[in-house]
Amino acid sequence: MTSSNGPSVCGLYRYPVKGLSPEPQKTMPLRAGETAPFDRAYAIENGPGRFDPEHPAHLPKVNFLMLMRDERLATLLTRFDDAEQTLTVFRAGKQVARGDLRTPLGRRMLEQFFAAYMREELRGPPRIVSAPGHSFTDIATKALHIVNLASVRELERVMGRPINPLRFRPNVIIDGLEPWTELGWVDVPLGLGPVQVKVFKRTSRCAATDVDPEAGKRDMAIPAALQRAYGHMDFGVYARVLTNGAVSLGDPVAISA
Repeated sequence: MTSSNGPSVCGLYRYPVKGLSPEPQKTMPLRAGETAPFDRAYAIENGPGRFDPEHPAHLPKVNFLMLMRDERLATLLTRFDDAEQTLTVFRAGKQVARGDLRTPLGRRMLEQFFAAYMREELRGPPRIVSAPGHSFTDIATKALHIVNLASVRELERVMGRPINPLRFRPNVIIDGLEPWTELGWVDVPLGLGPVQVKVFKRTSRCAATDVDPEAGKRDMAIPAALQRAYGHMDFGVYARVLTNGAVSLGDPVAISA
C-alpha cells in the first residue's frame, strides 16, 4: 500500500571504496551532474590494471575487486573518514587494517591486507586507485542508484524469504509507493526533498545481489528469480542529479506526471 503520508526517502548510502561496505548517511549533499560525495571514489584493482589516474576513464568492474565475483569482501566492515581520507577495515568487530588513501604508505598498508585476505581471488598484487572527480560506478554516467522498498518486499514475497535492500547497493531507498512503480520512471523527473533528479535507466542486476551483504556468502539467486517471476532482471533505477542541494532521511519524494 502507498503510505498515506506520501512517498519519502528512508535510506541514504554511499560506498567510498568499490565493492566494500556501505555507509549510511542522514543527509547527502548533492551537486548537479555528480554522484553522492565520495561514492566509489576509490577502487582496488585485481592485479595489473588498466586504470590511468592521469587519464581516468570508465572501466568494466571485472578490473576490480567486486562483490559479483569476490563475495568475501562482504565479511569486512569499512569506515571512511572524509576529512583525513582514511579507510579503516574491521573483521569480526576487530580493526585489521587502516591507511590514509592519499598517501603511498597508507595505500600500501591497505593493499598488503587485501593481498593476504583476498589471496585466492587475486590475479596479481592489488592496487588502490583513484582520480579527482572520478567514480568507479558500474556505468559510465555519474548517477544515483534508487531502490523502492516496496519492490524489495514484493520480491521477498515471491522468493519466500527476507531480502536486505543493501544487496542492491542503493544510494537512495524510498518507501510509500506501489511495488515496481520505479521501473516506469525512465525519463521522469523526481524531487528528492529539495533536489531534482531525472531517471534515465533501469538497473539490470548481476550476481552481486546473490551475496548476503553481512555474511559474505552467496546464498540467493536474485537475477534468476527476477527473470522467472517478471521476465527481466531489472531492479532499481539510475537517476542524474539536476540541481544542487541536500537530501535527508524523511524527505518527501515528488514524482512528475
